[in-house]
Amino acid sequence: MEEGSVGIVKTQTFTFARPPNGMILESGKKLGPITLAYETYGRLNSDKSNAILIFHALSGDAHVAGRHHKDDPKPGWWDNMVGPGKTFDTNRYFVVCMNIIGGCKGSTGPSSINPETKKPYGLSFPMVTIKDMVRAQKELIDDLGVYQLLAVVGGSMAGMQALQWAVTYPDRVALCMPIATAVRQSPQNIAFHEVGRRAIMSDPNWRNGNYYGKTPPIDGLAVARMIGHITYLSDETLRVKFGRRLQESQKLSFSLKPEFQVESYIHHKGETFTKRFDANSYLYISKAIDYFDISNGYGSLEAAFKDTKSRFLVISFSSDWLYPPPDSEELVSALRAANKEVIYYEVSSTYGHDAFLVEGEKMRYIVSYYLDHARDKGKLESYQSENQPLS
Repeated sequence: MEEGSVGIVKTQTFTFARPPNGMILESGKKLGPITLAYETYGRLNSDKSNAILIFHALSGDAHVAGRHHKDDPKPGWWDNMVGPGKTFDTNRYFVVCMNIIGGCKGSTGPSSINPETKKPYGLSFPMVTIKDMVRAQKELIDDLGVYQLLAVVGGSMAGMQALQWAVTYPDRVALCMPIATAVRQSPQNIAFHEVGRRAIMSDPNWRNGNYYGKTPPIDGLAVARMIGHITYLSDETLRVKFGRRLQESQKLSFSLKPEFQVESYIHHKGETFTKRFDANSYLYISKAIDYFDISNGYGSLEAAFKDTKSRFLVISFSSDWLYPPPDSEELVSALRAANKEVIYYEVSSTYGHDAFLVEGEKMRYIVSYYLDHARDKGKLESYQSENQPLS
């Protein structure tokens, strides 16, 4: 096993909200039973004060680090950040990551069996929101015996979950770390998601969501992923990695087949995604992101953060055009208006939105420092600044 790896890990499950005690969702619908798939790394200390909850983005899952077996070809999606001696040091911290409700990696979602019909939910699965996901996560954290989390951490949709935790459960979070995210989904990003959803729903194999046991809508899902993946990258990344280079020859074919390397790349991303993700989950999760606005029910961002007790570490990336730095600056301004302790870093990167997954070394020092002093007011105050770039 690689140096610094957490080694072989096993996905666990937790079930709650068993009928008739289902969980009431924001929509007013009831869902239950609910199963959450999760993984843990490191050990919980005696006073249960070292727990860190890491969230995953749209296409992620609970497998944040390590491998599931010795021949597993790929480690967890944030393996560069979680493990012994790494940023989220599992020699010191107890790290938890779980698959969200609505997902398709072990947690209850559209592909799960509806106990009333004994068939997959499909579109009978109720719509869920970021707040619903967080309320479900709290049930597991309670079951683990953790009252206050040392930190809640995540990038993209995961950053939205981190913010929701700080707002919904203000006594339960010491440090909130939203990365490459926003206080609400932008109209442009809603538009991108809607195109992806329509690609899935236009696939004849979608069958109004009732494709389980049949050929799934892989073409539509692949197109949705291709669209989404482009938004995760930057123009500079694509120029450096592919340019206008052709895939197989030095001459144009004068046909409609993919011939540029970048075309083959996004086709590959789309095709591989269909082998590991459920199309209905993509519909539900993308819609949950679009619904997100942390000020809902509060009237303003400042009011939403009024009762939070966390310290905040906000990180953005210079080349991220999906959730660009101004989105993080809006969050920081609202937190400061609410008189909250917040530090903001804009990390210089050419990787676009995906930078939060790959720029581990650039984030390591500052994240580690704030984890060390998450509850130490004096230490953090000495580090306050208006804006400190990381490069």
